[in-house]
Amino acid sequence: MHLFYTPDINPAHKQFILPEEESKHAVRVLRLGIGSAVILIDGIGGRYEAEIIDPHPKRTTLQILRVVEGYQKSPYYLHIAVAPTKNIDRIEWFLEKATEIGLQEITPIISEHSERKEVKVERLNKIAIAAMKQSLKAYLPKVNPAISLTQFFKEQEAVAIDKAIAHCVDTEKNYLAQAFKPQGKYLILIGPEGDFSEKEIAEALALGYQPISLGDSRLRTETAALMSCVEVSLLNR
Repeated sequence: MHLFYTPDINPAHKQFILPEEESKHAVRVLRLGIGSAVILIDGIGGRYEAEIIDPHPKRTTLQILRVVEGYQKSPYYLHIAVAPTKNIDRIEWFLEKATEIGLQEITPIISEHSERKEVKVERLNKIAIAAMKQSLKAYLPKVNPAISLTQFFKEQEAVAIDKAIAHCVDTEKNYLAQAFKPQGKYLILIGPEGDFSEKEIAEALALGYQPISLGDSRLRTETAALMSCVEVSLLNR
């Protein structure tokens, strides 16, 4: 079944016209014609079963046959705030896999030891969209612009959410399953390759972030971030 991302679709309408780029892909590349069945997703939980009634390469018209709201909605909300790696391909890899597993929000954070200060949000959005389509999900993770850790702390201070920080300093920590309860809202901080500074860790702890362990191995940034997604997913299975 062919799937298209259509964020501007209206669930009240019985027909929908694919934008030109998607129309061209459907007709010229996929060779879809009248009666071909397709799936549309809006990125906010809407899944639409439809069929082509006019296969035009610039404005393919679809008949909406069935609408499912809240399709495979996750029982939890996970926000990963992660320091972007020097090689941005590694964060892009993380976002792709995390979208497949289940991630609702990502914020690139710039900390004292960060090697990369800029992130292209548009590029990350494209990766998230492709991963959402590939994994047949109906929810698109929210990709936030890069922000300093200090400013991030300020913005998140009043947010009612379970907060944790994964760092490498040898202190007492809980495993993620001990820190969080199922069906919750979670925020996890993942630092750069050089880890968070002692000052940053102290500030996080003072703000109520729980120190968590992701195991005995020293993990790369993107591995730690993905491990967090997997553990939260298993906690809520």
